[in-house]
Amino acid sequence: MLITWPTIVSILKKIIDISIVWLIFYVILKNIRNNVKLTLLFKGVIVVVALKLLSDFCGFKTVGVLLEYIIMWGPLALIIIFQPEIRNILEQLGRSQLLGRHKVLTVDERERLVYEIVQAVDSLRKQRIGALLVLERDISLGNYIDKAKKIYADLSSDLLVSIFFPNNPLHDGGVILQGDRITCAGAVFPTSSNGKISKRLGTRHRAALGIAEETDAIALVVSEETGRLSIAVKGELFYNLSLDDVRMMLVDELKPKQETEFDEEELEEEEIYEENN
Repeated sequence: MLITWPTIVSILKKIIDISIVWLIFYVILKNIRNNVKLTLLFKGVIVVVALKLLSDFCGFKTVGVLLEYIIMWGPLALIIIFQPEIRNILEQLGRSQLLGRHKVLTVDERERLVYEIVQAVDSLRKQRIGALLVLERDISLGNYIDKAKKIYADLSSDLLVSIFFPNNPLHDGGVILQGDRITCAGAVFPTSSNGKISKRLGTRHRAALGIAEETDAIALVVSEETGRLSIAVKGELFYNLSLDDVRMMLVDELKPKQETEFDEEELEEEEIYEENN
């Protein structure tokens, strides 16, 4: 078979076409994994499709008709209901790391970031001053930054403490950190409706869990009543942490993905070595 230039171009077009489709699926699944609400939505869609296939196979006409209406009008309803989540996904695509939005912190910069945060929360908890710190990661928090008071200042523990000091105009709401800089203060986040949260926990804890459910951000809370420290990450709230626990969790969560994968491989190699010896 003679391979001509048009044939090569046609093959390349098909490869690019398939690659674009896989890239779209990858971005969608990645955002679904990082968003609790979208994860539940995805599971619901799978259930509806499975029921439709089952009704067609078994000949359930009434169920089949109802599911057809759901499938027909469901996408429009989902667009209306989940408009904020869809907007966040589109915003993330426009502000992805490929376009250089995020500064990649060096090891020294990450250590300084953790040190300043730990120093600040230690001072705040001793003075029983409530605080909410949110560290942006891959998913953009631009929607919340736009509605908050802009600061754009270098991170320091003294500045964080002064922001949350009582009677300061900026002490209500949360502070958002991008990289090693304080971007804004007074940010308002969605509160979680998770029924598993203790009723004793206040608005700050629910807001921390709410932003951790919708994005991959790290939310750190200092309780005003008890001075206890909590971290919300990946849709979970870790309550009543020690200062060392906070430090270790921040160090672990702020590691770049490549570094985390390297550490896991290194740990596996050490375990294999120990087993063989």
